[in-house]
Amino acid sequence: MIALNVVPRFQLSLGLRTGGSIIGAREAALLQGIERTKSIKEGAKLAGVSYRTAWATVRTMQRALGRPVVQSRTGGPGGGASVLTEDARELLRFYQDLHRQLDERLDQAFSQATAKP
Repeated sequence: MIALNVVPRFQLSLGLRTGGSIIGAREAALLQGIERTKSIKEGAKLAGVSYRTAWATVRTMQRALGRPVVQSRTGGPGGGASVLTEDARELLRFYQDLHRQLDERLDQAFSQATAKP
């Protein structure tokens, strides 16, 4: 019998057919943070990673995808800002939608598997 406090969990990552991960939970959290704060530094804080790790993650994603993920504007009278490219927004939405769908299916399968006959 499965203990009542046991629940299923999974980790989703999307990668290239040739190998290597592009986006997982950490990358998604970073992209969400950048989108929300318009700042890589502040986005990194929200994602719980260092600024250095955030930049390394962005560069790794950009190399893997072969296109920009973040567009940054340096400071000045209006201040600097970093925003996601449309490709990055689309990738993040796809990741979030797929994660949500898989989570729902996992919950359904777990409920069926643990249902008493």
